[in-house]
Amino acid sequence: MSKKREASFPDRDAIVAFIRGAAGKVGTREIAREFGLKNADRAELKRILRELADSGVIKKYRKSVAEPAALPPTLVADITARDDDGELIATPAEWDEQDGEAPKIRIHVPRRAAPGTVPGIGDRALLHVEAAERDKVAAYRGRVVKVVDHTKTRILGIFRALPDGGGRLIGVDKKQAGRELNIAKAHANGAQDGDLVSVDLIHTRGYGLASGKVKERLGSLATEKAVSLIAIHSHEIPQEFSSAAIREAEAAKPATLSGREDWRELPLVTIDPPDAKDHDDAVYAEPDPDPSNKDGCIVYVAIADVAFYVRPGSALDRDALNRGNSVYFPDRVVPMLPERISNDLCSLRPGEARGALAVRMVIDASGRKRSHSFHRILMRSAAKLSYAQAQAAIDGDPDDTTGPLLAPILKPLYAAYAIVKRGRDERDPLDLDLPERKIVLKPDGTVDRVVVPERLDAHKLIEEFMILANVAAAEMLEKKALPLIYRVHDEPSVEKVHNLQEFLKTLDLSFAKAGALRPALFNRVLAQVKGHDAEPLVNEVVLRSQAQAEYASQNYGHFGLNLRRYAHFTSPIRRYADLVVHRALIRALGLGDGALPETETVETLAEVAAQISVTERRAMKAERETTDRLIAHFLADRIGASFQGRISGVTRAGLFVKLSDTGADGLIPIRTLGTEYFNYDEARHALVGTRSGAMHRLGDVVDVRLVEAAPVAGALRFELLSEGQAAPRGRRRDAGKPQRTTRAKAAPGRSPRKKDRKPGTTKPGAKKTSKASKAKPSRPKKGKP
Repeated sequence: MSKKREASFPDRDAIVAFIRGAAGKVGTREIAREFGLKNADRAELKRILRELADSGVIKKYRKSVAEPAALPPTLVADITARDDDGELIATPAEWDEQDGEAPKIRIHVPRRAAPGTVPGIGDRALLHVEAAERDKVAAYRGRVVKVVDHTKTRILGIFRALPDGGGRLIGVDKKQAGRELNIAKAHANGAQDGDLVSVDLIHTRGYGLASGKVKERLGSLATEKAVSLIAIHSHEIPQEFSSAAIREAEAAKPATLSGREDWRELPLVTIDPPDAKDHDDAVYAEPDPDPSNKDGCIVYVAIADVAFYVRPGSALDRDALNRGNSVYFPDRVVPMLPERISNDLCSLRPGEARGALAVRMVIDASGRKRSHSFHRILMRSAAKLSYAQAQAAIDGDPDDTTGPLLAPILKPLYAAYAIVKRGRDERDPLDLDLPERKIVLKPDGTVDRVVVPERLDAHKLIEEFMILANVAAAEMLEKKALPLIYRVHDEPSVEKVHNLQEFLKTLDLSFAKAGALRPALFNRVLAQVKGHDAEPLVNEVVLRSQAQAEYASQNYGHFGLNLRRYAHFTSPIRRYADLVVHRALIRALGLGDGALPETETVETLAEVAAQISVTERRAMKAERETTDRLIAHFLADRIGASFQGRISGVTRAGLFVKLSDTGADGLIPIRTLGTEYFNYDEARHALVGTRSGAMHRLGDVVDVRLVEAAPVAGALRFELLSEGQAAPRGRRRDAGKPQRTTRAKAAPGRSPRKKDRKPGTTKPGAKKTSKASKAKPSRPKKGKP
């Protein structure tokens, strides 16, 4: 029965209750209809909804609102079970456990389902979902758009040959580090020692090794140069382009001036890492001659015109969407587009005419963008520079390339950056200080060293210019009312903020949340610990309190950047989302061929956004795993050596430690910490001894000994050499407070099991546990936003 109120405005509780109870999409129109609100009431309703969103009670999208933990209308889900009636049940592939148990989705499969839309248990599928009424099992019902990943029935590993012609399979899964399979000679299928192979499990018994049969040889890992092959195959990252896509790429011709503005005389330059192979963005800046914009500037950002070559529905487009993004390993790149496109026609090489989509932005003296305009151009890069090269020139050490560019190009760029930075500082985005490490390889592909590249103003200049361009793209498409893919970053959940507050109390730091949650609140905390011992710890915990950025066709802002609207525009060579934005701009502004088709809607782009969010996380995971494997190879001959590190994770299983020199992560199992029980103190991110009160806490600097390295799985196991800190008095057990605890104890005097020992690596009486365990992955690398 309707609750319409003609005479009075509904209170907030009534509005929230309606949002929670409604089936399907809920926006201001639906709320106004439910409560009988007039047009004059819309402004007040929008204000209330904005306040509810700011306080975390609801989540606000572009044209709808929902509960914070509600599922989006399109998502990727894992098929996990069947109910008593035989219908499939799924759960979201991405779900924050702090929001409670993942909701169940009942999958409806029509009798005449289209090919590729009938999933099975263990599959991963792209779904359209809506709230389910009167369903006691599932909170949602879903329709399969397509199956994106099938159940993996094979095991991936490295074949190690034995004298009898057979061999052993060394698994690559970190969760099962050390597991082996027996491969009989008849089942080796020609595999050679060091080959990466896929194996079918053919026999399992209660004792001895399970057996397998080699089904496919995927490549040789006889040298570490091919170690990235493991991640490529285990995550099923496409390596080969279709023959149709290759034909389209090879047939493509360079862009001409036809239908373009001629910007070839504008001295745009590219600034990239020294080892970059694709150069898809170029920049230029100059003072604004307009007297009404005193001390302002004009910033130009030109991006390779990928949409000119990759047309909607083409073979190149299908391959690019399937990949979603390029994947960057220390030893290779798996590109989103063939090299003919990415490294040639769309690479903004010096002195060569190239097509581009450019934005011209007018910035005032306070760093705020006054206006912007988009242009389809033909350009000619004036120079290809590295970050260090550009910075050295500004710092007084120009070389033969940068010397002539210093006055006309580089100094105006840095002057514009100084202006733009004022706007950035006023915006006050989240300012975490977490150094990023880079692996430097030798010519043979093995690790030479691990470095922390210096963060230069040149990096920040490009980053801020790219952010400005991305904002301009989102604003232009919203103004033209065209669908687009946003880059969104939700604010931290109420539960995560509460956990952060509780943790900061243990450091006598306050996190006073009054009103809307903003990045500035976190920045104030970070400023309090700047230069103190707790700085790395607090930065890490603040990072963990944040949500993960993703792609969506509905906008809910970018919390970390403190922006109301944001889209990716600046890297269409390596990100499909940027390509969609380019097409939308071409359509919106009538810029010619390669436009977004009229058939693309918010709903269809929601499917694309969900798919490329998954491929992005696949790439991040593959890159982290490859780094772990390379570092494990690097450390494998240093078993027994001691290292200094910092506790990077605390769990019921033990302590994760990140080594200071290499950034490698490894596990100290909880049973090896001592002869007493240890409680897991979630609030303090610590393990606390019940008898001694010794506390091992996230962020603590510790000395460890490397006990085991499993290079194929990328796992390390350490032994703790440092003593724990004394827990604050009266807090050893936090008596009277409910807490999650793990109690583990190593038996005194117990020798490690024989299979756990390696000659020369352990001594009798040392306390050990299972083989190398899963290491906590490091954060993904930073790049251009």
